Amino acid sequence: MTKQDGQEGHAISDAGPQMAFPLRRPTAMTAERFITSPSNAPARAWLSRKVWPDGRLWLWGPAGTGKTHLLSVWAQEHDATILDARLFSHASSGGRIRVRGNLAIDNADSPGDEATMLHLLNDALTQGDRVLMVGRLPPSRSHVSLPDLGSRLRATATTATGEPEDDLRATLLLSLLADRQLVVSQSVTEWLWRHLPRTGNALVSAVERLDDAALARGTAITRALAREMLPDLLMPDMSEE
Repeated sequence: MTKQDGQEGHAISDAGPQMAFPLRRPTAMTAERFITSPSNAPARAWLSRKVWPDGRLWLWGPAGTGKTHLLSVWAQEHDATILDARLFSHASSGGRIRVRGNLAIDNADSPGDEATMLHLLNDALTQGDRVLMVGRLPPSRSHVSLPDLGSRLRATATTATGEPEDDLRATLLLSLLADRQLVVSQSVTEWLWRHLPRTGNALVSAVERLDDAALARGTAITRALAREMLPDLLMPDMSEE
């Protein structure tokens, strides 16, 4: 169980009143449900290591390539608190929020408050805890204005996930549909797989849109609905097939 559950999921301030820290609760992101492939093998190898340089690792890659899923699995296996860096604020920094134990930070390349993130990294280093950070960009391309934070991130070991292979894309599409309990005919599923771009992000976005549209209209997911809802995603030379 990760420290996002119950009272253990709250970060604690050493002085002053206790402050609730915004935590994320991932759904259905277990080790059993993660789809392994060559495109995520290097990341999985790094995550399986017992020691990282200075106790930190930065995992980056395109959207829809399983980074948050890997973060959630690692957090479950190492009893880590999961935080969303976008929710960091000046108030949390001023309250000197601290997290005891291992830490997993999603969207680390877009921190809402850089001072909060720096404090968390410093505390983890002092306490001997491990920190996994996830973002779409590597530290060298992340726009960080705080010099101390920038140098700390650039000194962090990095690994990446790549775009999914064809076999993984097909499995990912079926998994995304199953996660939303969507019943889609085999012919429509195969049509979507052939006509959508070869990126994980495109599959995630397509399933979200189709689910929302089908639910709002009370209809099944069909090719016609896909053509209507996904004009910017369908391959230009195939959208009329």
